[in-house]
Amino acid sequence: MSGETPEPNAITADVDARFVRIEWTDGVESVYDFERLRWACPCATCRGEGGRPGMLDHTARLTPEQAELVDIQQIGRYAIMPIWADGHSTGIYTYPYLRGLR
Repeated sequence: MSGETPEPNAITADVDARFVRIEWTDGVESVYDFERLRWACPCATCRGEGGRPGMLDHTARLTPEQAELVDIQQIGRYAIMPIWADGHSTGIYTYPYLRGLR
């Protein structure tokens, strides 16, 4: 692997417990609760761009729809894209980004 981020063996979402679990090829298991995952959305709308703050910079609390995961789509072999109940689906979470989330 020589410094590369491991790939997921499995990605599962538990809607009742409200978390996403990723089992990585190196044996590590990462668990992300829905709200933490939404707060970490890397898209320009949430994070901002061009020196302008994003939507999450002006938000103290997420609505229930913003933190309700509807689906997860895999993007190639490098990322996932959560789809949230409020319709937001532009956040592409790369595997290195997900491994860095704590």
